[in-house]
Amino acid sequence: MAKKLEYFVHHVYFWFKKPITAETRKRFELALRKLVTIETIAEKHLGIPASTKRSVVDRSYSYSLLLTFKNKEDQDIYQTHPTHLQFIEECNDLWEKVVVYDSVSI
Repeated sequence: MAKKLEYFVHHVYFWFKKPITAETRKRFELALRKLVTIETIAEKHLGIPASTKRSVVDRSYSYSLLLTFKNKEDQDIYQTHPTHLQFIEECNDLWEKVVVYDSVSI
């Protein structure tokens, strides 16, 4: 029997301080693009709220970052990676709230 993959999913939502300007967006998006170059990231998705309008959909956030890793160890490397720490240092003045959802495969 094949070994089951252990995917680790790290989903981060950012709520920005107002006003959100074009300059703010450009600065954050450039920093995100650098962040996702960390070698332990298996897959990535950088996003903004979709235009879906259903009662169960929360569109209040400014940006989302969805990363997958092959396992928790790779995610642990990402958490302490200099590029990740630099991203937090350079951008933490932009957001007023950050929420993280981590999950593992069942």
